[in-house]
Amino acid sequence: MRSAPAWRYIATALLLAAAAQVAAAASSGDELSIKLEEQPWAGDLGGMIVRRYIRVLVPYSRTLYFVDLGGAQRGISYDFMRAFEDEFNSKLGRGDLRIHMVFIPVSRARLLPLLLAGQGDVAAANLTITPERRKIVDFTTPAARAVKELIVTGPGAPPLATLDDLAGKDIYVSRATSYYESLVALNQDFRRRGLAPMRLREAPGNFETEDILEMANAGLVNIAVADGYIARLWRQVYPNIQVREDLVVHQNGDIGFAIRKGSPQLKAALDSFISTHGEGTEFGNVTLQKYLGQTRWVQNATSEQELKKFNLLVGLFQKYGKEYDIDWLLMAAQGYQESQLDQGRHSAAGAIGVMQVMPATAEKMQVGDVTELEPNIHAGVKYIRFIVDQYYKSEPMDTLNKVLFAFAAYNAGPARIRALRTEARTLGLDPNVWFDNVERVADYRIGRETVQYVANIYKYYIAYTLAQDKVQQSLEERR
Repeated sequence: MRSAPAWRYIATALLLAAAAQVAAAASSGDELSIKLEEQPWAGDLGGMIVRRYIRVLVPYSRTLYFVDLGGAQRGISYDFMRAFEDEFNSKLGRGDLRIHMVFIPVSRARLLPLLLAGQGDVAAANLTITPERRKIVDFTTPAARAVKELIVTGPGAPPLATLDDLAGKDIYVSRATSYYESLVALNQDFRRRGLAPMRLREAPGNFETEDILEMANAGLVNIAVADGYIARLWRQVYPNIQVREDLVVHQNGDIGFAIRKGSPQLKAALDSFISTHGEGTEFGNVTLQKYLGQTRWVQNATSEQELKKFNLLVGLFQKYGKEYDIDWLLMAAQGYQESQLDQGRHSAAGAIGVMQVMPATAEKMQVGDVTELEPNIHAGVKYIRFIVDQYYKSEPMDTLNKVLFAFAAYNAGPARIRALRTEARTLGLDPNVWFDNVERVADYRIGRETVQYVANIYKYYIAYTLAQDKVQQSLEERR
């Protein structure tokens, strides 16, 4: 029994000794971001008290961390670490000198490398404690124990009675997760027993578990993996997913916060807090239920019925994608977001057809009558090319980001997106990358609409890419 943990005495002494040093080092807990380009620093809790902030690395996620319109930060990891901040400062008893949490959202793949590089102090990211990860970082006492990694299926999934039925199936998963490690181990077992390995289709690095579950809910992918508590949480929002409690790819996983090795003071403080705020506590249970996300989810663009529409339009998207040097699958994805590929769609604002072209835009593009299918698609593709050339042609972006920014500008206006890029640069974010960078400032300044618009298009694009891969695979198998 520890009535007065050592870390509290150390922290209090250091705080009092540091009073004269920290006037210029204070950082607000309400900061949206902190520059990753700052001088790396790799000390323990005592040094963090001198600096007066703890840098919390988090993935940008509708479960763990996100930013609402007006800059309100939210999410399970955010609530947990802000509660830790409040308790820590309360125990120190120094109202005039406080330590703050500064949240740094990064892609999941970058969490541990940045922690090791001294560009963050804690990774609060629903990380399963694995032997491989323990080799490079330390973990707090588990915030959740005995977590199962479960198979989750969408409405188009094949029948699965046992794990062996996964042999030869496509599983959609992020390489940066422990799920990927579990599936690799299962594949090794399949090979030993003469079963066909699963085909692990890698999700983009910016996709979190709930993004993949959203795609499964819409039928865009058939089989995924999720921690049981996350799957059960999102099943309340995604009615079409089935959480297979009987298909467990990894048992008894412990989830904790990652910290750098050699940080015993920080570990002691976090361990003490977790004992009263982790899974099973009132705080943990209430916080978990708060975050069920948005309600405007993607739809099933690759059902049999929807693919029939897609296949009828493939030739036109390929024709104009080639003419204007834009990935035709991206343009098809935008078409699905705009109208579900329905040429008969008309909006109250006057937008027309598959690409929901406004009359003024149609006139500017000079491609003919956009009430007809081919000119409509022509106008939509040509207009995105116009936006790319007008605003992003000379920008140091890769080809994909130029089109993603064009979609964002199409939805919110080029001037607004330019302002968001400028602000992103001042926050230490990459102004030439949409996901996990400028999109975060968009959330903060203009709300979810534009962020959701681009995210949906990208998910449709991934789904169309997977569908085309299956077609190609089928053709190759027939040869």
